Amino acid sequence: MDAVAMAQAARSLELDHLCWPRQARDRTALRVLTAARDQMSGERTRAVNALTALLRTVDFGVDARRALTTTTIATIAAWRTRNNGTTMVICRAEAIRLARRIRALDAELAANHTALQQAVSTQAPQLLALPGVGAVVAATVLLAWSHPGRIRSEAAFAALAGASPLPASSGNTTRYWLNRGGDRRLNRPLYTVALVRMGHDARTRDYVARRTSEGRTKREIMRSLKRYISRQLFRTLNGANPAISST
Repeated sequence: MDAVAMAQAARSLELDHLCWPRQARDRTALRVLTAARDQMSGERTRAVNALTALLRTVDFGVDARRALTTTTIATIAAWRTRNNGTTMVICRAEAIRLARRIRALDAELAANHTALQQAVSTQAPQLLALPGVGAVVAATVLLAWSHPGRIRSEAAFAALAGASPLPASSGNTTRYWLNRGGDRRLNRPLYTVALVRMGHDARTRDYVARRTSEGRTKREIMRSLKRYISRQLFRTLNGANPAISST
């Protein structure tokens, strides 16, 4: 019955309104790499927090009042371990273990980034050409977009990303709220791209200055930027690309 209903619903649609077949193998590689990166990033954060807490509890002669630097972690990882069972020696051995684990995770994350770069370059190289879009951001966006036809319009993509405007006007004041819905995993890359462009892209800086002079707040400007970025990403992915849109 489901198959008959689907056939009847699809029979009246134009060819360009039908979804393209999903390229599962390519998306699976990205999904595995991004899931592994999330796991490694979480483990690294926990290890850094544990090492910071240990350095602030036990006096090793290391200033841990601020965030640990790469140099500090490398110095601790190069410490020597001792065999006697005093409390200080045990704490020192744990600090060395945590520092070495952080450095190992850094190497694994770098290898993961290289693999993501290669995968995205194969599937959607045009994404990497956009300002502020790196391999991790591109992979997240590509996984959410999935394949041609899954998301019907740029407005639907913006709603999926939580970047669509929510009217909050009152009287003579026209304003919009930030959208707290949608896929927050997809919303985060939009925020990252907006921050990068606000700091390094001349056109974005000019836009921010103009909107600020009009009385817009930083949150309102960020909301607008995320909407523009979502539109650009959707149009880029839906553009002519044989590696993605082929049947």
